[in-house]
Amino acid sequence: MANFATMSVREIQAGLAGKQFSAREVAEDALARIAAVDPQIHAFLEVTEEAAYEQARTVDEAIAEGRLAEMGPLAGVPVAFKDNMNMKGTHTTCSSRMLENYVSPYTATCVAKTIEAGGIPLGKLNMDEFAFGSSTETSAFGITRNPWDLERVPGGSSGGSAAAVAAGLATVTLGSDTGGSIRQPGSFCGIVAVKPAYGTVSRYGVVAFGSSLDQVGPFARSVEDAALALNALAGHDPLDCTSQQLGVDYTANLAEGVAGMKVGIVPAFMQAEGLDGEVRAKVEEAAAKLESLGAELVEVDLPNAQAAMSAYYVLGPCEAFSNLARFDSVRYGYCAEGHKDLGGQYEESRHEGFGPEARRRIMLGSYLLSAGVYDKYYYPAQQVRTLITQDYRRAYESVDVILAPVSPRTAFKFGEISDPTTMYLSDMFTISINIAGNGGMNMPVGLGAESGMPVGVQLIAPQFKDENMLRVAAALETVYGPAPVAPQFAVER
Repeated sequence: MANFATMSVREIQAGLAGKQFSAREVAEDALARIAAVDPQIHAFLEVTEEAAYEQARTVDEAIAEGRLAEMGPLAGVPVAFKDNMNMKGTHTTCSSRMLENYVSPYTATCVAKTIEAGGIPLGKLNMDEFAFGSSTETSAFGITRNPWDLERVPGGSSGGSAAAVAAGLATVTLGSDTGGSIRQPGSFCGIVAVKPAYGTVSRYGVVAFGSSLDQVGPFARSVEDAALALNALAGHDPLDCTSQQLGVDYTANLAEGVAGMKVGIVPAFMQAEGLDGEVRAKVEEAAAKLESLGAELVEVDLPNAQAAMSAYYVLGPCEAFSNLARFDSVRYGYCAEGHKDLGGQYEESRHEGFGPEARRRIMLGSYLLSAGVYDKYYYPAQQVRTLITQDYRRAYESVDVILAPVSPRTAFKFGEISDPTTMYLSDMFTISINIAGNGGMNMPVGLGAESGMPVGVQLIAPQFKDENMLRVAAALETVYGPAPVAPQFAVER
């Protein structure tokens, strides 16, 4: 039996085309590996065995009829989805007691496109509750462990999505990113993690955190695999008015190298207080590698980026407060029993259904949108958003892509960070990209000299030019290689 856990998308499809194995065997192996390995990691909240075998049968029929190439860019590839993405017939809990018993009556566009592209759906993945967190410790259904060190967090909020790929449980997974929730766990788990520009991928059917900030993107162990997944995901959706039809093949320029490209370096990021030395060293090393490959390094200024954290923690909680209002025990969500009046039922249901971090953000959003406070905080935060967006546009007049840290440190141990404000700083380098709507991605560049844990660099592209960052990441991959399965879970090819 071939070792599918380490195979790329192209390798799986070549084996299927050559009839070295069947899609059924791919599904069986993936499900068996989840059963054997996931109890140590807890990346999955629900395994969709029936859907996996049904899709495998469809792929095998296409192979028998000589139609594999028509199936799509993910044909026969094991995939899985963050549990804020609706998939008909599965639970979509957002890792919250509030939605513990909710079964999706429809399928999110991003999930549907992944399956239509031939992906074999393995199940739903753990996350921070309603995507509020940077460690997957706020899940109501238990923590997810980092496959590189089971005593450390995988990052968040898409921690389950990152851990599943890092442990070889799926070839491609989907996550969502509101302020760093794809890129930061990608960095902590040592895999490729792409947050496309806002509007590249439809958000229809994804339970919203911050509607003007959220974006869906893929995790994979190689740049090409991520690009193939993005080819499947991207495009206009009539059910999402923010989605765009760009008509880009994200694999087209991966082999072009970086000769002649200009890569921006932001001195303020590299000198930021709290940035660990081992992370700074890896970003500087990656910059030097790009220069040796023919890129020109150019210093750029983002003068308002230091205000991004403040703006985000006004805009994000305000949008979260609005989006979570629907979970009222009447229309959706957990319903506390024994209350004679609707007001008492509403209050108790939300108190019991939401965890501490969700309640914290609801309270903050409620305050920020209240009379007399809105003008003082929300409106200025929107003004800051405009300034940050303009800063990025000016920077891209002189560079093709920006290189920066992803997180100020490598993966931390469970319980090591208990202060919410300190936890929020995990996203200090990623938040401004969501505010501006640009694309950003994590590219793994080896292990930290002190921690021995994965370190990633962030590549940030001009709006709707995500092919730029993928091209640079592919060049770095020629130096660092594709991301491996975490050593503890590695198997020989």
